[in-house]
Amino acid sequence: MSAEEPTLGEVAEWAEELERVHARIGLRFARAEPRRRALAYLHGLLSPIERKNGWQLAEEAGERTPDGMQRLLSSADWDADAVHDDLVAYVHQHLADPGAILVVDETGFLKKGTKSAGVQRQYTGTAGKRENCQIGVFVTYATPQAHMLVDRELYLPQSWTNDPARCREAGIPAGKAFATKPELARAMLERVHAAGLPAAWVTGDTVYGGSGPLRTWLEERRQPYVLAIAANDGVDLPYGDTTMHVLPEEKALYALDPEEWERLSAGEGAKGPRLADWAFVPLAPPGPAGFEQALLVRRPLEAPDDPKALTYYLTFAPVGTPIEVLVAVAGQRWNVEEDFEHAKGEVGLDHYEVRQWIGWYRHITLAMLALAYLAVVRARLRQAPPAGKGAWRPNWPLSWPASCSP
Repeated sequence: MSAEEPTLGEVAEWAEELERVHARIGLRFARAEPRRRALAYLHGLLSPIERKNGWQLAEEAGERTPDGMQRLLSSADWDADAVHDDLVAYVHQHLADPGAILVVDETGFLKKGTKSAGVQRQYTGTAGKRENCQIGVFVTYATPQAHMLVDRELYLPQSWTNDPARCREAGIPAGKAFATKPELARAMLERVHAAGLPAAWVTGDTVYGGSGPLRTWLEERRQPYVLAIAANDGVDLPYGDTTMHVLPEEKALYALDPEEWERLSAGEGAKGPRLADWAFVPLAPPGPAGFEQALLVRRPLEAPDDPKALTYYLTFAPVGTPIEVLVAVAGQRWNVEEDFEHAKGEVGLDHYEVRQWIGWYRHITLAMLALAYLAVVRARLRQAPPAGKGAWRPNWPLSWPASCSP
């Protein structure tokens, strides 16, 4: 047996861990049949079958038709939000870390037709263009041990929320109002906080960094963040008794001297350290609580003289937070992309064939639970030190200055 092959004891432990995960959610099912089928569904999601749709999952479970799997997602008596709460509690038990980073992002689910809840032609990074798709907004929980998706919301365009009859047909709850992607992100971040899952930072791309209300909400909670912002998406800064709207590119152009750039890595990539030149520009005097807002600027090594190649991040952190920590947080934003890749490739996050609102949430929640299970098992295999007891890890921002702890 090679060193890479698992022992019989390890395989047995993995099976027992999945049984424990199933036992955790068992009380959420009113009847024994869907309770058993939920375990079969998880087994199927974790299996090597190519497509994890109703037919394939049924065949993997030894069932002759997909009817039972379809009932599990459509009409069985269970609450996907309650199972989601169990998922978060599972992550909290095994992987909670006070230095964790919450990453918000969205991904597309390509679909045909017009009946699937929330579907329309819209831009998705999954295809890199406008496609007929659903958009899911997610939160990833990233620690030195592992990272996994911990919350989800289906984005409903206004073409849906303005059409009650269409919403009823797709099983969308009555009165469901339109919410922007940053508003969905805020709702999920509130749930993570309410569940007691500790996190030191929030990060995300320009969709979320460009939302003033989301940033203000985080600042009111004294939640440090490193959020990307578009070059032409300004920020309001104090100016006497009023405010002045400043564009990041203008601020960087006039505030930075050549010697103020530092060459730093934002983490390990496929080809080694992701090196770039970085600069830190304070935007306003520190607030009374010892936090300050600043502009973090990234300049790629391959285009040092091209101002259009600069990338900007708004930061909110305790005064004295090293730039190395801010850069490391910015680099952790890519964890969510890896989670989407793993979730779609390993546990069939996008393999569902349901149109109804309830079916989307049920499949996505079970797929996320399967992904969290894999994260726990892999963390044990790596034998990482317990949260809070390990040494400083390069490019992992486990803490900020003790004098500025929130």
